[in-house]
Amino acid sequence: MTVRLPDAAEARGTRASSQARRAGLASFVGTTIEWYDFYIYGTASALVFGKLFFPDVSPAAGVLASFATFWVGFLARPIGGIVFGHLGDRMGRKGTLVTTLLMMGAATFLVGVLPTHAQIGVAAPFLLALLRAVQGIAVGGEWGGAVLMASESAPKGRGSRFAMLVQQGSPAGAILATLVFLAAGTLDDAAFASWGWRVPFLLSGLLVVVGLVIRLKVEESEDFERVKESGDVVKLPIAEVLRTDWRTVLLGIGASIMGISAAYFTNTFVLSWTTNELHMNRQTMLYVLLALSVVQFLWQPLAALISERVGEARFMVCSLLANVVVAVPMFLLINTARPVLVFCGIALAMISGSGYYAVLAGFLARAFPSRVRYTGISLSYQLCSTLIGGTTPLVAQALLTSGGGSIWPVVAFYAALLLVTTACVAVLARFMDRRTPSAPPVAATV
Repeated sequence: MTVRLPDAAEARGTRASSQARRAGLASFVGTTIEWYDFYIYGTASALVFGKLFFPDVSPAAGVLASFATFWVGFLARPIGGIVFGHLGDRMGRKGTLVTTLLMMGAATFLVGVLPTHAQIGVAAPFLLALLRAVQGIAVGGEWGGAVLMASESAPKGRGSRFAMLVQQGSPAGAILATLVFLAAGTLDDAAFASWGWRVPFLLSGLLVVVGLVIRLKVEESEDFERVKESGDVVKLPIAEVLRTDWRTVLLGIGASIMGISAAYFTNTFVLSWTTNELHMNRQTMLYVLLALSVVQFLWQPLAALISERVGEARFMVCSLLANVVVAVPMFLLINTARPVLVFCGIALAMISGSGYYAVLAGFLARAFPSRVRYTGISLSYQLCSTLIGGTTPLVAQALLTSGGGSIWPVVAFYAALLLVTTACVAVLARFMDRRTPSAPPVAATV
């Protein structure tokens, strides 16, 4: 009997498959931790930061001021995208992802030990905004690198499916954040305001250790290694992107709008609206958001599979248009302040919107050539986060306040964001089909 030994090609295939799984897992876990950190800040902004760091203004103004510090993180995200995009395109994806995880964990932990306005005065909100900026820089460099580490290590033809693992980090991080705040919320109001809100931030330190252990075991992306071996590494990626792919960047910004802003409509603005203006119980609303995050987590992988069959751009456009249709029913159901109806209202938008979100990462990754891909997708996504994502809860709250509590201006704002996103996705898809690529087709390498 002859025993057949694996040949070199099979060995390489097994190694590549193992690397793909490790890269996918590392991207998912690391991004989950980053989004956990980002979401607990948003949740705390809606629930407690206004009272602790801006006590000298009215409750409504305190929420607005709290949301303004929330926006600081979004203002900083393009800086992270540019800096870490440059390093990722020049030196590789792995090192940047380790650095961003450490930065995010350190900033989040320090928020957990930050003195309040009552203890150190105006220095408290200043330091809060500074730490929020560090968070923004970290997540600005994280997202693009995680997408590329997963998609560029994926088996041929499955890049979008692996990129979806990064998008799973958003609902997974929201689930973790909500669970921790639910546990802290069992405290009475005095204990929660005194120390309970700090617990979710302090736990970030433990999560970062877990993420680093996983991420340090991942090898560098094969796509980057090929670019490095071919000598095609760009000296100044940001200049190259703006010179050759500026149209793609602009369309990518527009195509990312709802992918970024939707989460902050629900996890930040709606949480604040329902617990403050509509007087829903804080714990009840957190349970609603937890259930919605579970729905999103379960639906996104299925959505990615469906998109492979019907076409990604077509699936994204249909999902966004469905979200437009359900916008009015969603807000009317939330306005009832009845937990089951609130859940149903947000779920209508969650199912349609998260389908588009699941596919967005792989869609954007294919829009840029390998040599500047990190910078390209980071610049598009993070500029969008600054212009639209961070302003979403601030603008929505301002519209609600200025409208005397009427939700219709907020509905119009939400629908407008959806329509702009839909148009940009459609145009970018057509542009990607028609243009002559400056590098081998991305689909072959992702």
